[in-house]
Amino acid sequence: MLSYMSYLLRLVLPDRPGALGAVATALGRASIDIVSITVIERTADGAVDDLLVLLPPGGLADRVLTAAHSVPGVIVESLRPFLADGGGIGNDLDLVDAMTDRPHDAVATLTDLAPGVFHADWAMLLEHVGPDDVRVRETSVGAPALGGDDLGVPERVRLPLPWLPLERARRIGAEDGAFPPRWRAVSMELAAAPVGGDRLVILVGRPGGPRFRSSEIDRLAHLAGIAASLTRTDRF
Repeated sequence: MLSYMSYLLRLVLPDRPGALGAVATALGRASIDIVSITVIERTADGAVDDLLVLLPPGGLADRVLTAAHSVPGVIVESLRPFLADGGGIGNDLDLVDAMTDRPHDAVATLTDLAPGVFHADWAMLLEHVGPDDVRVRETSVGAPALGGDDLGVPERVRLPLPWLPLERARRIGAEDGAFPPRWRAVSMELAAAPVGGDRLVILVGRPGGPRFRSSEIDRLAHLAGIAASLTRTDRF
């Protein structure tokens, strides 16, 4: 049975009326369906939008690039297969509602559902216990196995993570050290934010990009702060 393929298309749209409509028309002419549109941020260069699109069976990704580039002034920042569905959670407010419904599990809920909100493939919650001792506290579906062979509970991360403890939310790049070869091979993009303190951190991974923008980092920090607050409040 033939199935449709989902792709995440990040565009920088020129600051002029009708630019997004022109892109939608071009994609439609190429038999490409738009499932959702997320406004990431607005810059001096224009609006940055994420479009989740569906290609018909047998359709090639080049068709998406050709259609987008046919609109003057449009810049394609990235195009990659999109696999995560986030359990039906697709925006910040839905995630906050989910965390509020289960405040005692707010941090676990954040870890589980953040990939869908940030169009990422996975997330994990890391705890910096001490020097050279980082533990995996929670993981989403699809998260890579970073645990070692010491049978620790929670698992001890076998990779050196010199950017921990983490004082503020930010993008984590290969220049921060200890990127596994497989992450480099898939152009892994990472963003991290402290959850109530610099030793508990949520890490979100997006293989193949696009690069996490400052507005996304701010949103991740805000959601992590809400999760931490809900967890503390639920203890009383």
